[in-house]
Amino acid sequence: MKTKYCLLIAFVFFTSSLFAQGFTIGIKGGANLGKISGKSFKNEFTLGYQIGGFATIPLGSKIAIQPEVLFNQTNVDTSSKFSDIYAFNKINNIELKQLTIPIMLNYNLNKYVTLQVGPQFGVVINQDKNLVQNGKDAFKSGDFAVAAGLQLNLSKFRVYGRFSGGVTDLDNLGENDTWKVQNIQLGLGLAL
Repeated sequence: MKTKYCLLIAFVFFTSSLFAQGFTIGIKGGANLGKISGKSFKNEFTLGYQIGGFATIPLGSKIAIQPEVLFNQTNVDTSSKFSDIYAFNKINNIELKQLTIPIMLNYNLNKYVTLQVGPQFGVVINQDKNLVQNGKDAFKSGDFAVAAGLQLNLSKFRVYGRFSGGVTDLDNLGENDTWKVQNIQLGLGLAL
């Protein structure tokens, strides 16, 4: 029983000290210009969307960690070579729905401008699983990407732009093609 009280007191102390140092949580969303590279797909970015939440954990006056959870939709169109490779007729408007978990390292250039860089884990959403199960899959067998961008901090509002480039090959059909997701994300956030 004493252990539970000690843990509760430590948790309250820890969270109150985080809020005193500038710990914030918020929501964000915006446009997702995405494509899948590979000879099976058209080499063009198409418009989708992304929405989710973030937390900012300060590690000093200039550096912070910003973990996020985002739902991304990437719309792609197959190339004319797709039917030659996979023996299907041309398929239009493929929607790739992913749960992505970027873990950004923030470097505050000044009060208003933040540079961001970090890894991003993603997994294609499985409709038969809940959000937590899909999130676990992102770290076990999902897509790994590197992300970098710029964020403007205007009071409680965040305006951001980011590029993420996939490192993991998503083609599990065993063909001689490499599928990697690339996204340009533009959006707004609100610190709560």
